[in-house]
Amino acid sequence: MKNADIQKRKESAIARGQANMAPVYVDRALNAEIWDVEGKRYIDFGAGIAVVNTGHNHPKVKAATIAQIERFTHTCVMVSPYESAVALAEKLNAAAPGNTPKKSIFVTTGAEAVENCVKIARAHTGRPGIIAFNGGYHGRTNMTMGLTGKVNPYKIGFGPFPSDIFHVPYPNDYLGITEEQALADLQLRFTCDIEPSRVAAIIIEPVQGEGGFYKASTSFLQKLRKLCDDHGMLLILDEIQSGFARTGTMFCHEQAGIEADLMTTAKGIAGGVPLAAVVGKANIMDAPIPGGLGGTYGGSPVGCAAGLAVFEVIEEEKLCERATQIGTRFVEHLTALQAEFPNIIGDVRNSGAMIAVEFVHDGDVNKPYPELAKKLSGKASENGLVLLSCGIRGNVIRFLPALTIEMELIDEGMEIFKDCFKALV
Repeated sequence: MKNADIQKRKESAIARGQANMAPVYVDRALNAEIWDVEGKRYIDFGAGIAVVNTGHNHPKVKAATIAQIERFTHTCVMVSPYESAVALAEKLNAAAPGNTPKKSIFVTTGAEAVENCVKIARAHTGRPGIIAFNGGYHGRTNMTMGLTGKVNPYKIGFGPFPSDIFHVPYPNDYLGITEEQALADLQLRFTCDIEPSRVAAIIIEPVQGEGGFYKASTSFLQKLRKLCDDHGMLLILDEIQSGFARTGTMFCHEQAGIEADLMTTAKGIAGGVPLAAVVGKANIMDAPIPGGLGGTYGGSPVGCAAGLAVFEVIEEEKLCERATQIGTRFVEHLTALQAEFPNIIGDVRNSGAMIAVEFVHDGDVNKPYPELAKKLSGKASENGLVLLSCGIRGNVIRFLPALTIEMELIDEGMEIFKDCFKALV
């Protein structure tokens, strides 16, 4: 079986909108390594876009999944529920930052989690408006595309989008957007577009994922928390990519010392089994009437079993601490390369094991170099390394390794990265 042959079949069978990054078809995977159908090995610096934080096929997650499949695969948690869903909700409620009593609901995807946050916020406040941030990514459904602050490729040809959504700048020191400017623009929206009394919620990623791994500062998140409190708005933290130990704490906004009203989770929640959840303050979560939330596959028994195992692995293997160590190792490699190529590597940044390198021309932040990011991800694949690009300008390479990756494998992968980089520049 050849990758090229499967790619031809794929192009005939699957719509082009669901494109694949490289014509590489996976046969098996283990921890931070992948083997394709031709037997070629790849070091995985993407983890399925921060999904397999516990690594591919972690023994504990695998065993829990198999054990559940042997009992039953589906009854619908809204029809004939099961204890594992209750146990996982209890785990999520306890792990969510803040001391206010929490409740959870289960859905299947991150986009569903975001949509349900909007529903819950509107039910609780009786208000329609939602404020989101430029560069934010919240999903591909109609509502979540409206919230997403990046047009290409997510929104092209798909409008119109829902009303009462307003975007403001995300503070970004590297791109010269200060907290003061972001807050001033937010106040301008209240003056020009929608009064605060009609805003149900503000939604923000503590670290922008698709936007380029820019992190909101502690002071900015705290100011948003106060602003929401002052105006009776809810604060929604989108932790879909940054959650489950990825940034050095179970959830990133814990580092800012704030408590979200609602929080979205998905990706790393269940080691690769489709599952997502909304966690929030109990009185807010109970605003919708019975039957107002849910879905056929939300909180699948297989996903809940895997999710409980993921919690155990994170705790037993100290993956929060491990994320910090991984980030340090990557940054050591990248800053050394930056010193060698300061006119091309404009910035190196990380939040635990969310690591990014941004490419520019002539050392100028205003001259992004997206062509290099695109070529580099392709060349890396040819040389046995899975890399992901991102960024509102398309000029960022992001590193999202499994939090169980061996340090030696990081070093090996980074040597491939450096060789590919130098071959292109």
